[in-house]
Order: sequence, then C-alpha cells, then structure tokens
Amino acid sequence: MTPVGLAVSIFGVMLLLMALRMPIAVSMFIAGSIGYVAQAGWLPLSNFLNTQAFARFASYDLSVIPLFILMGQFATKGGLSKALFEFAAAVMGRFRGGLAMAALLACAAFGAISGSSVATAATITSVALPEMRRHGYSGRLATGTLAAGGTLGIQLPPSVVLVIYAILTEQNITKLFAAATIPGIIAMIGYMVAVAIYVRVVPGHAPEIADAHAPITLRTVMGIVPIIVIFVLLFGGIYGGFFTPTEGAAVGVATTFLTALLRREMSLVKFGECFQGTAISAAMIFMLLLGADVMNAALAQTQVPKQLAAAVGGWAIPPTGVVAAILVFYVLLGAVMDELSMLLLTIPIFLPMVTGLDFGMPAESVAIWFGIMVLMTVGFGLLAPPVGLNVYVVNGIAKDVPITESYRGVMPFLASDVVRTSALLLFPSISLWLVNRL
Repeated sequence: MTPVGLAVSIFGVMLLLMALRMPIAVSMFIAGSIGYVAQAGWLPLSNFLNTQAFARFASYDLSVIPLFILMGQFATKGGLSKALFEFAAAVMGRFRGGLAMAALLACAAFGAISGSSVATAATITSVALPEMRRHGYSGRLATGTLAAGGTLGIQLPPSVVLVIYAILTEQNITKLFAAATIPGIIAMIGYMVAVAIYVRVVPGHAPEIADAHAPITLRTVMGIVPIIVIFVLLFGGIYGGFFTPTEGAAVGVATTFLTALLRREMSLVKFGECFQGTAISAAMIFMLLLGADVMNAALAQTQVPKQLAAAVGGWAIPPTGVVAAILVFYVLLGAVMDELSMLLLTIPIFLPMVTGLDFGMPAESVAIWFGIMVLMTVGFGLLAPPVGLNVYVVNGIAKDVPITESYRGVMPFLASDVVRTSALLLFPSISLWLVNRL
C-alpha cells in the first residue's frame, strides 16, 4: 500500500469507529495503533506507548489545563455570572436590544475567567434567558444570542483551546493570549452590532422601545469588583512577567475560590462538584491528547504530512488563499467533530504547511497568527448546523424554543464571524499588534 493510501486508510478506520459511536479519543488511538503496527510492527508501538504516555502526562505545561478548568468551575458554582449580568444589564438596558447586548458582555467577562465555551453558554443562559424572555425577547433572538455569546468563552483568554494549541505547537502561551485579546474584543463588539442591526431590521424579536432598566447602583458595581480583581491579578501578573501562565492559573484558582467563599456561594457539596467536573473534563482532554499522539505518530511515519507541505509550497496559490482553504475545511470538519479533536488531529499536519509559506513575517508570528485564525474558525462549528454544540446546550435549557428557531437565531452572528475572520485573514497585524507591543 502506498503512503497516501495508508494515511487515507488510517483516517477511514477512525471515521468508521466514530460512526459506530466509539469515543473520539479511542477511535484515534485504535486507528493510529493499527497504522503504526502496519508500518513498524507491534514492538515499536509498545515502546512508543511506554514512553509517550508518561512524557505527555508528566509535562509541567499540561498542568495549566486542569487549573484553568477548575477556575472556571469555581466561577460557575460561585455565582459570578449573576453579578456580571446584573451589571451588564444596568449598563446596556437603556438601549434597544440592550438585554441581548448585556448577555454578550456577561459572556465575554465570564469567558475571561472560565476559558470554556460550553460552560459560558450554559452558565449565562441560566441567568440571562429568564430575564430576556420576561422582557419580551423572542426565543430565536434570546437563544441565538446566548449560543453565540458562549463562543466568547474560548475566543478570549484564558482559552483552553489556545492552551492546547500552544502545547501542540510549542508556542508561548502568553503571546497567544495577547494575540487573542483584540480579535476576541472585536468578536464581542461584532456580536453586539449584529444584535443592534437585527432588532431594527427584523421587528418583533425585541421590545420596540427600551425597557425600564435597573439603575447602576453601588451594589451592582461592587458585585463585579471581585471579578475585576481576579482579571487584573491573572492577566496583569502574566503579562507583567510576575509569574508564568501555569502559576497565573493557580493564582486565578485561589482568588476565584476565595471570591466564591466571600459571596457565600460555595458549599461543601459544590466544592466537591467543582473538583469532580474538573477531573472529568481534564481526563477527557488528556485521553484526546494521547489518542492524537498515536494517530499523528502513525501519520508521520507515512511522510504524507511532509509531502503535503512540500506540494502546497509548490502550488501557484497565494499563502493567504491556502490558509483560507484550511479555514473552510475546519468549518466543514466542525460539523462532525468537536474543536479539541479537530486541533489535535489537524494541527500537526497543517502547521508545517503554513509556516513553510512566505507571509513576509517570522515563523513564530505566522504560527501565532494561524492559531488565532483557527480559534476564530472553531466558533463556526459551535454554532452552525447540524451539530452546533452551543446551540444544543442553550436549547436544552430553553425547552420551549424549537431547535430550528435557535439555529435561525445564530445566523446574524455567523455573518459577523465571516466578516471578522475575513478581516483577520487579510490583516494579520490585527492579531499581532498587541504581541509586538508587549
């Protein structure tokens, strides 16, 4: 069998196992093991697994993942989402569509603590959805806004997806966090603009005039002070060079836990649930990492990734066009796979191809910019049918809203994603400006 045929067969086995409802991590592990044995034999695979599993799980850099997940768990159980939405509603409630904009602001602020898209969508939805429906927002606009807002949980640092990308590509996590900041803020503003346009162009989905809104009081302001302290300590310490991202994650966990205690929201039961949820999420990610390691090792032996990179480099296609084609592929792949699985499976193949192209900037800058482009594109898979994990999560809470209405509700935000991603693709300096300044 030719190397290309073998690589295609490995992918075919993985997809077949996924179709049989095998967990993605197990599917990648089995397919990679079969491909590895077919090329090198059983004994080399045994030796590889003997060393790779320990080398992967004993990595100090990997410890940042459960720490950020635990920080998000403490933020979720600690009631920080309610304080965020109350303040955002008081600020934005005076505008038409203001509660939807407030939900987006709350999602962005909560995402800057949790680093998780699904957690952000589920947590803010539980607080914001009843208020939006009570004030006359349609199920379509409410669920679409909250599903789209949830993606801000990974588009803004500290993003678990960015951490995984940094580990896979051996890039500086701090630089990736800095690179994601401006695109993440643009994403939030773009979503708010989409709401403002939608409520005017398509009447009947939001109150025609601004509702009577709660005033900004000392209580609402004081409610977000602990969140500001957490944010300043975490990112100020990381960007200021006072501690590493892993140490910063530990500081974030401690301050978020103390905030939950001071708010009297953390019970012994919730404390245990936080660690249980962290263990489940971290174990899932680590198993995906191991499965992807085996799969990528088998593909690397076929030499197909290198051949593909060399072939693309010889094509008469502008480098930006190659990246655009990869992003379209990610959009399509997002219909059948989750974001972490996509990254683990494809980044070892695509990154050498992209960094080998001439963009007129250093390879490190290309790797950072490409990571942000991939991060932005991942949001499509979280919203677009037929999967749209965030849509399913929000729709599961809003049981009276048909899933088709929720999908229609995310369309304005997908249009905003297209505009933003196109701008970031054509102007890499938007992503790299803050990195260069720091």
